[in-house]
Amino acid sequence: MTKFASVLGAIQQNNVIKLVILCVVIDTIFGFLRAVKEKRFNSNFGINGAIRKIGMLVSIVTLVLVDRIMNLNLIGFIPEQIRNYISLQHVGTAEFFGILYICYETVSILKNMTLCGLPVKKIWLAVRKFMNKYTDELVEYENEEE
Repeated sequence: MTKFASVLGAIQQNNVIKLVILCVVIDTIFGFLRAVKEKRFNSNFGINGAIRKIGMLVSIVTLVLVDRIMNLNLIGFIPEQIRNYISLQHVGTAEFFGILYICYETVSILKNMTLCGLPVKKIWLAVRKFMNKYTDELVEYENEEE
């Protein structure tokens, strides 16, 4: 039981994991509001999104366990400007994937906020332009929704 408490303590003290959970909750709320607005509650995309969110949370908890077993430091994958800005010294696998999940959820939050009619359309369009320039991830994400 002490190992479980130790993992739970690690999760509770990790700000990146807290931000992942917060982003998942915020995206779920805006996704729900979007579904209310569009009158589409039983969408295949909504089910896939829920499965994706559960998968993110399960993987974060699993990666905390991995970090307890192997003391990896992946800080080299984080640009130095970001490291200095948020004072990062150590980035385990949970934090590394957590940062990626936060970015993914932020894009989804912006899209849902825009589709709910909130005044963030210019920000969403700038993010979408950036994503289309540097990755095809957004194209797959939007095609999946249709």
